[in-house]
This record gives sequence, C-alpha cells and structure tokens, in this order.
Amino acid sequence: MRSAGFATETFSSGADFLRWTEKRKPHCVVLDLHMPQLDGFEVQKQMALRCADVPVIAITGHHSPETCARVLGQGARAYLRKPVDDALLLAAINAALGKTATLSPEPGASDPG
Repeated sequence: MRSAGFATETFSSGADFLRWTEKRKPHCVVLDLHMPQLDGFEVQKQMALRCADVPVIAITGHHSPETCARVLGQGARAYLRKPVDDALLLAAINAALGKTATLSPEPGASDPG
C-alpha cells in the first residue's frame, strides 16, 4: 500500500482499530472479516456507528454468498477473496475513495441482489 502512495496503519485486532478511531478517522478501511475476538462483521457494524462515511473494503478467506451479501448489504464498497490480487485491491481502494469508476464485483463473487 505504501509503495502505491497510501499512508497506512495496521492493527493487531479489531478492538485496537476501534480504539484508534476514537481519536482519528481513516479515509478507507481494508477489513479482514475473520479475526479472533472481535470479527470484521462487528468492526464493520461499529464503524457504521462511529464513522459511517468511511469506505470499507472487506476481504475474506472464507467466501460464501451469504457473507458477500451481508457485508455489501452493510455498506462495504467491495468484497474481495483471499488471496487478494494487488491490482484488484488498489482498484477497490481507489474506487472507494472516488479516484476511479465504481469497481465491479470480483469474478466469481455473488451478486447480493
């Protein structure tokens, strides 16, 4: 991400990230859905309450049509499956930040409706 010109922050847990958002507001969040303790679904829910206008790019290694529909239904701008293609991730971030046209769903990802 840094080599593409993005300033980044990483966090060891969803709880650490949410504590960070008490004092700062990210421009975009790349969120792993399956984390220990506080999963990405709960982090996304909390983000909607704290900073609803911040775009979320959800990533997962456990794809299902239900997961895709759930995160996109809760406002994620993109849903990507691991292993994540670098170019696709950058395109998703740029689209979420309004730097490019809206990103089409990843090939093979289910259309939530």
